[in-house]
Amino acid sequence: MAEVRTRNAAVVTALSVGLSAALTACGGGGDPDAGTNGVGKLDATTIQDKARTAAQGADAVHLSGNVVSEGHTYRIDMRLKKDGGTGRVSANSSTFELLRVGDELYLKAPAEFWSRGSAGKGGSGGSGAGSDLGTGAPASAKPDGAAAAGKLVDKYVKVPSGDPAYQQLRGFTDKNLLLDGLLSLHGKLSRGEHGSVSGTRTIRVAGSGGAGGTLDVSLKGTPYPLRVQRAGNAGQLELDGWGKDFALAAPAKGDTVDYGKQLQIPGT
Repeated sequence: MAEVRTRNAAVVTALSVGLSAALTACGGGGDPDAGTNGVGKLDATTIQDKARTAAQGADAVHLSGNVVSEGHTYRIDMRLKKDGGTGRVSANSSTFELLRVGDELYLKAPAEFWSRGSAGKGGSGGSGAGSDLGTGAPASAKPDGAAAAGKLVDKYVKVPSGDPAYQQLRGFTDKNLLLDGLLSLHGKLSRGEHGSVSGTRTIRVAGSGGAGGTLDVSLKGTPYPLRVQRAGNAGQLELDGWGKDFALAAPAKGDTVDYGKQLQIPGT
């Protein structure tokens, strides 16, 4: 009987140790920063600085989510690196692709995007569907919307550097410029809760208690930013693929249309 009691006691002890370890691993106790890169123990300003430094130093990144700017909501899905980027942007029921290699910027869109230029024809003061990038087509398509749309549809249209929209569109493909704006929190910074993004443990930094935006920073390896909630509910984006290279090359000549100075895309 004594032998049975001893055996049972040993089993209970083993189960207790195992349960304790499991609870600790799941955050039920112990140090939440155990086994991490240690960033979670730093003050909020230092965490943000480390995240921005890591982001700027990375060769590539994939970001996706929503950005609200000047009353427009943009859904973006972009892969970026230091010399360009490629991906898709959706705004006001219009979807277009962007590709930048060096300073060469290309825009590719379906027929619906370009054909709307003719809808602005004859409107008051030239306003209407063609007056906004999110809802219309380039002004050059307006005089003969159908003909222009036929030439541009599903082609990579080279955006002239002198076009009013060139810098705005380029901004979607400029890694450092885009990240610098996205990773800037407003107001007094505070360190928030531990959490996770796509299975990776994170520490959150908030500006003005969250009203100034939040930033979730990886606690594994390099402290990359993994999720950004912009101030004023101006969108949320997730960032992954840090340092993962991808192919980036100018489109074939047969797939490209160069309208030179004739292409005038209204500003976003």
